[in-house]
Amino acid sequence: MTTAYAMSGLLVGFLVGLTGVGGGSLMTPLLVFMFGFAPKTAVGTDLLFAAITKGGGVLVHHRSHRSVEWKIVLQLALGSIPAALAVVYLLETVFKKDEAVTAIITTTLGIALIFTGLSLLLRKRLSRKSAIRRLTHTERFGRWQGALTVLVGVILGVLVTLSSVGAGALGTVALLFLYPRLATVRVVGTDLAHAIPLTAVAGLGHLHMGNVDFTLLGSLLLGSLPGIYLGSQLSARIPEWLLRPALASLLLLIGCKFVL
Repeated sequence: MTTAYAMSGLLVGFLVGLTGVGGGSLMTPLLVFMFGFAPKTAVGTDLLFAAITKGGGVLVHHRSHRSVEWKIVLQLALGSIPAALAVVYLLETVFKKDEAVTAIITTTLGIALIFTGLSLLLRKRLSRKSAIRRLTHTERFGRWQGALTVLVGVILGVLVTLSSVGAGALGTVALLFLYPRLATVRVVGTDLAHAIPLTAVAGLGHLHMGNVDFTLLGSLLLGSLPGIYLGSQLSARIPEWLLRPALASLLLLIGCKFVL
């Protein structure tokens, strides 16, 4: 079974390298539907998996491209980290029964997948609009910009902690909307930098609740690293107009299945 887990890590890593979509959108449904893991275990394990794998991406963006806007990362984290801690506290103290936790996580996972699928369809349009206006990264909402960025962090903190989905695709779309003149490479770098503390805090919270399978985590990491490399090598050869709508449709279908 360990080999099967590693192969699933390879597959998801390959698709992440190919499409740029966050692993949670693909990994968590795979663990639930193919391997029969409880949603809370799939989410908890995937959160720590994401925290580890995204670390390498931030090193590349910050050291090679200097593409992390740390002020925006801090504002997002001011909302997302307290929200993640609050969700973990509620899951441990208020929603103590497994049935209640499973119902909350399953429904949130479905909603997050639906939003992620829709964000994939919108991201190219937002990126195109951002490119047209990319002279400086003048803030769209003036004096409300910081407060709205913190609010986006709160929403991401809740979604990611409950579903392990949203730190990548939804975070990127939110930043493209809030900061239309911010270069795409800086949007990606900033979103990655914020995702690390968020997924780490949420993952450690799930670890405290006993929702992490370390055998599964190790196997996924073993397979994902070569998978990401292979997918990245092939990404330029497969047309985006074909790949992105197909992946978005798949996420929408899986999201509807979780919700219903």
